[in-house]
Amino acid sequence: MTIKKGILLSIGLLSLSMALSAQQTNTDSLSLVSKISDYQLQLGKLQNKVDQMTRDKHDAATKAQQSADDNATAADRLSADSKNKSLAKEADNKAGDAKSDSKKARQTSDKLSRLKKDIQDIQGKIADEQRKLDVYRQGSSAATIHP
Repeated sequence: MTIKKGILLSIGLLSLSMALSAQQTNTDSLSLVSKISDYQLQLGKLQNKVDQMTRDKHDAATKAQQSADDNATAADRLSADSKNKSLAKEADNKAGDAKSDSKKARQTSDKLSRLKKDIQDIQGKIADEQRKLDVYRQGSSAATIHP
């Protein structure tokens, strides 16, 4: 009778440990699914910003080019009449505008580059978490395939 109790106790402990292992696996896989979902939400938010930031970059570059052209025109007019104080002031203002607009264009371009890098980083995180999740899926399918 003690052998039967020992066998039943062993089977019971084995079943319990398998159930606890399966529960831990389920909790881990749910955690991974949650992380993937969070990353996908972040990714969606960032991707929604790309079009607007691309337009902003284009607009800033166009404005910087226009300011540079205006500055060149003002400089040409000043060179024709170098003693004219109002032309000198205008040329100085146009040069300041060109400098400011080119700085804004560079900053906008840098922001877009950082946004694209952030998108790539999050896509990498999603891929990493997906690979981890695939390990659980393969493990659970391998366990269910064996009769």
